[in-house]
Amino acid sequence: MLAKKTIKNQITLPKAVVTRFSGVNYFDVTTNGECIVLRPLQESRADEVRARLAQLGIDEGDARTSVSWARRRP
Repeated sequence: MLAKKTIKNQITLPKAVVTRFSGVNYFDVTTNGECIVLRPLQESRADEVRARLAQLGIDEGDARTSVSWARRRP
């Protein structure tokens, strides 16, 4: 398979490669000697966690209180 670099330094990945990584929008790009290595990245679910905490009414103050409670000595 071939991928061509455009004058804007963009590379289009072959469809056969992209279909193996459905749902992946970002890749970590590194070099390994003379090779370019693309590693698929899963999107962070941090926004989902924040939304759920907000839905439950849990804020930073609650987290601080919980940590203090967990660290207290018996």
